[in-house]
Amino acid sequence: MVLVILLLLSVVLIILSTAKYNIHPFLALIFAAIGFGLFSGMPLIDVATSINDGFGSTIGKIGIVIICGTIIGTFLERSGGAFAMAERMLRIIGEKYVPLVMGIIGYIVSIPVFADSGFIILVPLAKALSKKVKISLAGTAIALAMGLTVTHSLVPPTPGPIAAAGILNADLGLVVLISLPVAFLAFLPGYLFALKYASKTYIDPNPELSEAEITAMLKEAPPASHAFLPILVPLLLIVGKSFSGLLGGPATASLEPRPSGFFVNLLGFIGEPVIALIIGVVLAFSLPKKLEISMLSASGWVGKSVLTAAIIIMITGAGGSFGQILRNSGIADIIGGSLAGAHLGVWLPFIISSAIKTAQGSSTVAIITTASLMAPLADPLGFATPVTKVLLVLAIGAGGMVVSHANDSGFWVITQLSGMDVKTGYRLQTLGTFIVGFSSACLVWIISLFLL
Repeated sequence: MVLVILLLLSVVLIILSTAKYNIHPFLALIFAAIGFGLFSGMPLIDVATSINDGFGSTIGKIGIVIICGTIIGTFLERSGGAFAMAERMLRIIGEKYVPLVMGIIGYIVSIPVFADSGFIILVPLAKALSKKVKISLAGTAIALAMGLTVTHSLVPPTPGPIAAAGILNADLGLVVLISLPVAFLAFLPGYLFALKYASKTYIDPNPELSEAEITAMLKEAPPASHAFLPILVPLLLIVGKSFSGLLGGPATASLEPRPSGFFVNLLGFIGEPVIALIIGVVLAFSLPKKLEISMLSASGWVGKSVLTAAIIIMITGAGGSFGQILRNSGIADIIGGSLAGAHLGVWLPFIISSAIKTAQGSSTVAIITTASLMAPLADPLGFATPVTKVLLVLAIGAGGMVVSHANDSGFWVITQLSGMDVKTGYRLQTLGTFIVGFSSACLVWIISLFLL
């Protein structure tokens, strides 16, 4: 009981320190880990060792991957590749379906790009297209926001889900394979919400960019087929590695040569997340019309990407330290035994992640914190197989969407750039994130009925 109370106090400490006092999540997680270890009676040397081991092992798995994903996102943003993808989708689907086009392109762009950044990149296009077809910006902006939200919280290599997969030792290829359709199905209720409800609130698009200016930007952008490559190729390689077991080698094959054949070994190598994302980075370098050496410098596009990624890596590592402290304290057996009979299944991680997201605002922090809490509980609660660990990652990601409101930077980016007042933001953005988050959780729960 003492350990359970300490855990609850630790979660409250993390939420209060980040939400009320604006303490950096890295410090909040590290202090919570040390406090839990000391007050639970762990030997002092074990507390220090757990913090070091948890941080190092977690970062060792996903640190480079997070950096590579951030670099790809930056090159897509700065080169105009995101615009090119949106323009191609518009041509395929048609101007009549502008909200759907923006939602789908948001779904794609937010796989490597942060949702906030994706909205900033794409909202000028959303305004211009809404003005052109004479519809309210509200429906287009919310459809875009919902598309960005689902993949931001569910699909690697976005930092939140990739960190959760690393913390929970989930097969990244399976996470990608299952999260892509789950995220798209969860987006559909969000799109219908934007189309049938949000669009009834009229907001004048009043675009900052004219059609001529957007056309000029597209002239400098890479072709859409080219812009998709840094996203699609790494995802296909990672998924391919997970299927390499069907060709004679285990899906979690190491990089050591195996007797199963050259092709399987090669697939295992290039499908390793770190190698696949490095290949994606090389492809991203080809996006600018002219690659300048300054883009690769510490002050250029790469340097700024690394600084952005460093914050996420620090938080992820601190979450790993907190998780290791919990594992070594023995609390997993206590909570696992008491909750195993409650049959909450995927709803437990969803509820925890939702509570943390709603309390402190950041989806990434909510996902990483919840993954750290659930890591020692996964096996006792029945999340022991590769597929059930994927469901655990997705349930946590679903909770990371619920809900976006005034303590979320994304809430202000979306409302301010689309001309919504706060009341309208709560009606549209906050309710929309609840719909896509809860829809995601329901989809994961339905899948779990056949697997848990």
